[in-house]
Amino acid sequence: MKRAELIRQIKTKKSFLCVGLDPDLAKLPKHLLGLDDPIFEFNKAIIDATKDFAVAYKPNLAFYECLGIDGWRSFQKTIEYIPKECLVIADAKRGDIGNTSLYYAKTFFETYHCDALTIAPYMGSDSVEPFLTHPNKWAVVLALTSNKGANDFQFLESNEKPLFESVVNKCLEWGTPENLMFVVGATRSEDIGAIRALAPDSFFLVPGVGAQGGSLAEVVQYGMNADCGLLVNSSRGIIYADQSENFAIGAKKEASKIQSEMEMHLKRLL
Repeated sequence: MKRAELIRQIKTKKSFLCVGLDPDLAKLPKHLLGLDDPIFEFNKAIIDATKDFAVAYKPNLAFYECLGIDGWRSFQKTIEYIPKECLVIADAKRGDIGNTSLYYAKTFFETYHCDALTIAPYMGSDSVEPFLTHPNKWAVVLALTSNKGANDFQFLESNEKPLFESVVNKCLEWGTPENLMFVVGATRSEDIGAIRALAPDSFFLVPGVGAQGGSLAEVVQYGMNADCGLLVNSSRGIIYADQSENFAIGAKKEASKIQSEMEMHLKRLL
C-alpha cells in the first residue's frame, strides 16, 4: 500500500485505528471452540464488526505460530479476508542478517502479501534494509516500546542521547516516509514528541492505548503531523471487549467509540 492510499483511508474513515488480531484460544468465546478453525472464525467476526472503523489490522504472529501449521493456515485465511483497502501489518518482529532478512521479506511480502512487517533493528542495516526493497511495502521498526523492559536498553545514552533516538536517526538514512514506519509506545507520550521531531513525516505505529494505559489525546498531542502520521493500535481493548456469544457486537461498540474520538482529533486535518 502506498502512503497516499493510507492517508486517503484515514481521511475517508475519519480514523487512524489499527485493530490488533491477537486470538488467544483460552480467551475465545466457548461456542467457537468446536468449529474447524476457531481462530479464523473469531478474526472474521472481529473484522466484519470493525472494518468500518479501522484503517489497518495487525495480526500478532505469536498467537498463530504457537499452533503450528494450523495456526499458519488461520493467519493466511485472516490476512486474505481483511478488506483490501486496509493496511495489513504482520507483527512478527523479525530482524536478522541480510540473507535471512531477505527471506523473511519474501515470506511476508510475497508469499503472504502483507503490506508491512514489524522489525527489530538491533543487528543494524542488515536487519532493516532488505525489507525496504519491496515496492509499496513497509518496514515498521521498533523505536520506543511501552513495556517495562524498554528501560533496559532503549534509554541508555548513545552519543549523549537516548539509544532510541540513535536508532531512529540511523534508520532514516536507510528508508523514507514511503516505506519506513516506527513503533512508538503510547505510554511514553513526551518521548513520542522527541521522535516526531526527528522524523516529522514518518508514520508511527502506536501500541499501548487502552488496556496498557496509554492516552489517545496525549499520543495525538505529541505525535500527530499534517498527514495524521499515526496508526494507533488496540488489541485486547477491542477484541475482548465482550467474551460472550455477542463478542462481535462488543468489539464494534469499542471500535466505534475509539473512532469517534479519533474523528474529533482529525478535524483540524480534514
